[in-house]
Amino acid sequence: MDLARTETLEREAREPDRLPPSGGAAEMPGHIYRYVLAASGWHQLGLVVLTVAVFLLEVVPLELQRRIVNDLVKHREYWSIVALAAVYGGTVLVQGGTKLGLNIYRSWVGERATRELRRRVHLLVSSASAAASSAEAEGIQAAMIVAEVDSIGGFVGGSVSEPLLQGGILLSVLAYMIHVDFWMAGTAFALFVPQLVFVPLMQGAMNRRTRTRVQILRQLSISVVESAAGDDSRRDRADDERIEQVFELNMGIYRFKFTMNFLMNLSTQLQIIGALLVGGWAVYEQRLEIGGVVAFISGIGRITDPWGDLVNYFREVNITQVKYGLVRDAIHQQAQDQMPAES
Repeated sequence: MDLARTETLEREAREPDRLPPSGGAAEMPGHIYRYVLAASGWHQLGLVVLTVAVFLLEVVPLELQRRIVNDLVKHREYWSIVALAAVYGGTVLVQGGTKLGLNIYRSWVGERATRELRRRVHLLVSSASAAASSAEAEGIQAAMIVAEVDSIGGFVGGSVSEPLLQGGILLSVLAYMIHVDFWMAGTAFALFVPQLVFVPLMQGAMNRRTRTRVQILRQLSISVVESAAGDDSRRDRADDERIEQVFELNMGIYRFKFTMNFLMNLSTQLQIIGALLVGGWAVYEQRLEIGGVVAFISGIGRITDPWGDLVNYFREVNITQVKYGLVRDAIHQQAQDQMPAES
């Protein structure tokens, strides 16, 4: 029965719409980005094209906002304002539709990689020699096939497009803000600089705690499988200590995460205050129209989310590399254990 199931999985892996056959663990690259290239290939290029289109369209609504407000202040013909509003609506639809396609395509690429990883793990678990594996191996396999491959597959989908999208939005909006008014942009950037200091420090602390948390949860998963074979009070105490460690690590992550969010939000509000003061003075001196201040403040809001998403992305890179290494090592170990039996 196990042999038939294994042959079925191998046959399915060779079908046209599937990733390359699972094969041995030696085929899995050592780094997560090399696996991304192996798992998604040319699909990443398609994601890049859609991503560039999305972030290039990001500044168009800002410019339309500026022109609409200036036309209102100058009491221009109302039909011109209606025309600009129609263009604004069309731009939003085009950008939103492109982003919708990007998100669906990215999710498909990620789920495709997740499916391949699950088959790779399941092929080892369901093989005849895997039936004699240890409780430790069974615990690792259960954790991999149920949860750990999800985050790896999800990362494959957005590994290139996500930083490109958020970085592209950030740079294009910053360039537009400099175009609107150099002094407002300089003030906003000066108030943004502290984030370049405290964000990496706090993010690094969260990454270290997250890596430790993943390792402890893996040990806990192994222990749960082992405990099914019999009662062991020492193991129960060790598990309780691990649960307590995970609790402390999670609370540390939450403290850093929410403190960082508070400081990032404070920095954003200070940038808006600075833009109102500097831009208001420019309007008072008749060097700038009021629409420029409105568009600039809207631009500050548009760089907040991409910056936060970039921070989250680099945290996920660290976490996913750890999980990928654990999955790859476990698959490699299981494959090595099967080799003597097969020979």
